[in-house]
Amino acid sequence: MLHAVVLSLYLLHCFFTFLYYTDVASVTAVLAMYLACLKKKFWFSTLVSRGKHHTKTAESDVSTKHGLAYDTGFADEIWAILSTLWYMKWELLISFIPFLMVVVAFLLFVYWNGSVVLGAKEAHAVTPHYAQILYFSLVSLLAQAPMHFTITQAVDLFHMFRKSRPLLFFQMFLALVVGILSVHFFRLCQTQMTKYTSKQNLCFDCQLLNACSGGKFRSKIWVLAYFLATAAVLVPAPLIEFRYYTIPLYFLVLHCDNRDDHSWILTGSLYIGVNIFTMMMFLFRPFHWDPEPGVQRFIW
Repeated sequence: MLHAVVLSLYLLHCFFTFLYYTDVASVTAVLAMYLACLKKKFWFSTLVSRGKHHTKTAESDVSTKHGLAYDTGFADEIWAILSTLWYMKWELLISFIPFLMVVVAFLLFVYWNGSVVLGAKEAHAVTPHYAQILYFSLVSLLAQAPMHFTITQAVDLFHMFRKSRPLLFFQMFLALVVGILSVHFFRLCQTQMTKYTSKQNLCFDCQLLNACSGGKFRSKIWVLAYFLATAAVLVPAPLIEFRYYTIPLYFLVLHCDNRDDHSWILTGSLYIGVNIFTMMMFLFRPFHWDPEPGVQRFIW
């Protein structure tokens, strides 16, 4: 119950709930789809899910079905899964036909419509945007920091920053300059600085995945499947909007299986504080922006 309440307080989800935004309904549908998959009600799952998220479910479910998540070498896990997929090809095909139907229907819609949306097709054209993985890594790390970042680690990090203060200041200044110079109206350019930092944050994100489940390590196949599924959802999106990261983040939190109630309470308290601040900004701090007419308001 506590975990569900805290997840409902997640910054973007809670904010868009008050605005009656479509993301709330889509997150609910995907979670209902995932619950139906866990209960092996695949046909019902296809009725409540959205096609673009089936990649995540299909890859994650195959990696854990029939007890394949054992701790062996990566090549051994790959071979075991391929062998099992071939041995059970007809059973798996029958089980995943509902998902394949939705995926095919979605691809036909994109081909017929020319975009993944009905309106504003130019702004939502499918283009590779690999930096999305970097941004999702940062958002997921910050959103789960209270769950996996202890006070002792914070003190050690503070002391490390104090020892290298000039270098840290230079790095932050350089990152700020690069970020400002590389911004335009819709997206950030993928500079060399972005490529360098993305490698670091991907490593941090994989470490966070492996640190899940109270010291129990997820299989390498699960981590790879999660990464590929998340990339399949985020990389084609040209716009940088934090709401795109909600569903991958929810799957990450659900599979971390953190049982420490104190960290959940701390996370929920921080979410409440940020939610109050953002709602006050939205309601009481409107502003004007030259490229757009009228009064503008803060929104995630």
